Amino acid sequence: MGNLGFTEILVIMIVALVVFGPNKLPELGRSMGQAIREFRKATQSITTEVTRVASDEVREKIDKAKPPAER
Repeated sequence: MGNLGFTEILVIMIVALVVFGPNKLPELGRSMGQAIREFRKATQSITTEVTRVASDEVREKIDKAKPPAER
């Protein structure tokens, strides 16, 4: 949470309670949690794909560097 202390977090929660009301806060928290999960899943998917492509390229370069008898 960076440099946020207890007092800052408490103020943010009170402002959120006043702005959104007690009935909307659970729904808002649920939606934010779902959005964060989807973002992490997408980020992990992209990272996996980039890693796979990079390792395929390295493997191709290694295969091209081998003498013809070893291919």
